Amino acid sequence: MKLVQTKDGKSYLLPFILVTSLFFLWGFAHSILDVLNKHFQDVLVISKAKSAMVQAVVYGGYFLMALPAGIFIRKYGYRMGVILGLLLYAAGAFLFIPGGRLMSFEFFLFSLFIIGCGLTCLETAANPYITVLGDPETGAGRLNFAQSFNGLGWILGPFVGGLVLFSGSDEGGNIAIPYLGIGCAVLLVALLFIRVRLPEIQEEEISGTTQAVKKGLWSHTHFAFGVLALFCYVAAQTGINSFFINYVTEASVEIDNQTAALLLSFGGMGLFMLGRLFSSALMTRVAAERLLLYYGVGALLSTAVVIVFSGWTGIGALFACYLFESIMFPTIFALAIRGLGQHTKRASSFLIMSIVGGAVAPVLMGVIGAEKMSLGFSVPLVCFAVVIGYSMYLRKH
Repeated sequence: MKLVQTKDGKSYLLPFILVTSLFFLWGFAHSILDVLNKHFQDVLVISKAKSAMVQAVVYGGYFLMALPAGIFIRKYGYRMGVILGLLLYAAGAFLFIPGGRLMSFEFFLFSLFIIGCGLTCLETAANPYITVLGDPETGAGRLNFAQSFNGLGWILGPFVGGLVLFSGSDEGGNIAIPYLGIGCAVLLVALLFIRVRLPEIQEEEISGTTQAVKKGLWSHTHFAFGVLALFCYVAAQTGINSFFINYVTEASVEIDNQTAALLLSFGGMGLFMLGRLFSSALMTRVAAERLLLYYGVGALLSTAVVIVFSGWTGIGALFACYLFESIMFPTIFALAIRGLGQHTKRASSFLIMSIVGGAVAPVLMGVIGAEKMSLGFSVPLVCFAVVIGYSMYLRKH
C-alpha cells in the first residue's frame, strides 16, 4: 500500500491500521454529544445556550490538556500517549453510570470533561503519528483516509444516541447505556495497545529539514496561521453539529427529534465520511491546498443558504455543509505541521489546543439563535471565511 510507504519502500501498514482504529472512537465520542445537547434541553429543561456547555467542557478539556499531553508524549512516546488517552476516555464514560442516577447536569459536564482530556491525548498522539507513517508528501492524503474512519464514528454516534435517548417516553432513554458500551470498548482497545509495540518515528529524520529545526516553531507562518484556521474550522463544525437537530426540527414541523438524529447520522455524517473517502483519493491528483480552497468556498456558500432560506432548501444546504467541511480538519492539520521536523510533537499540541474553538461557537450560536436557530449559523459562516483565507495563503506561498 503506497499510502503508508516511505520513499525507500519501508511499509508502516500494521501501525497505520491500529492507530486508525482510534479515529473511530473519538468520532463516536464527539458525535453523540450532538444528541446529548438536545436531550438535556428536553429532559433537564435548560436553554440552548446552557446545553451548549456539553460541547464547551469537552473542547475546554482540549485546551487545558493539550500541552500536558504533548509533554507526556514527547517524554514517553506516541504509544503511551494513546494508552493514557484511552484510560481517561473509559473513566469518563463509566462516570455516566452514577450520572444516570443523579441526573445532575454539572456531574455530566464533569464526566464529559474527563472524556475530553482523554480525547486530547488520543488526538495529540494519533494525528501527527499518521502523517509520518510514510512519505511526507502524502501526509495530507494519509490523514484524510484515516479520518474517514472518524467519519464512521460520527455516523454511529447520533444513530445510537438517537435510538436510546429519544425512545419516545417523556423522560427519554437511559443515558448510561451507550456510555457503558463505549467504556467497555475503549478498555479493550487500551489492552490491545498495551500488548502491541508501535515503532517510534523520529520526525526530524522524516518530515523536517535542517532549516526547519533551526527556526523557532512560531516563525513558521504556515503553522501559526494553521492554528487559527483549525480553531475556526472546529468552531464551525461543532456549532453546526450541536444545533443540527434544533435547526431541522424548527425548519420542518414534520421532523421530530429522533428523525432529526437519524438525518444527522446517515445524512450529514454519511456525506461527511464519503467526502473524506473521495477526497483522500482526489488528493493524489489535486494539491491539498487547492482542494481546501474549493471546499471552503462550497462550505461558505452552503452556510449562507442555511441562514437565508428555510424548509427543505435550508436543510439540503445544511447537508452540503457536511460534504464540504469533510476534508478541513485533516488537511489543515497535515499542512500546518508539514516540514516542521523536531517541532512536530510540540506543534501538534498547539494545534490540538486550538480545538477549543469547539467550546466557543456553540455558546455563541445558542445565544444568537435563541429565537431563530438559522441566525446562529452566522458564526460558522465567518469561520469558513478564515479557512478560505488560509488556503489562499498556502497557495500563494
